[in-house]
Amino acid sequence: MKKKTKSKVSATSVGFNPGGDRVLIRPALPERTTSSGIIIPETVDKEKPEQGKIVAVGPGKKNDDGKTIPVSYKVGDKVMFSKYGYDEVKINGVEYYIVSENNILGIFK
Repeated sequence: MKKKTKSKVSATSVGFNPGGDRVLIRPALPERTTSSGIIIPETVDKEKPEQGKIVAVGPGKKNDDGKTIPVSYKVGDKVMFSKYGYDEVKINGVEYYIVSENNILGIFK
């Protein structure tokens, strides 16, 4: 019996799959008020890294031998990425970020 393998490239409900070593991220909305009700202006967190959930993963990057090195993240991972290391896109009216794997700073467990 042949064992099925699950591809890291996911068909998403948004109808978009990133190319190469890129991932498509739905950004998490930052908290705008503290627990005591103080409103935090947008300028306060301008330099903080962004966070979000991966909704699609590209096939990976090719090495010098032409072999594909798969992306080390998967759909559903909650990640932190560089504030200026992404491209904004709107798909079906929803904002997403396209982020290269090397701009992802880490994963939340």
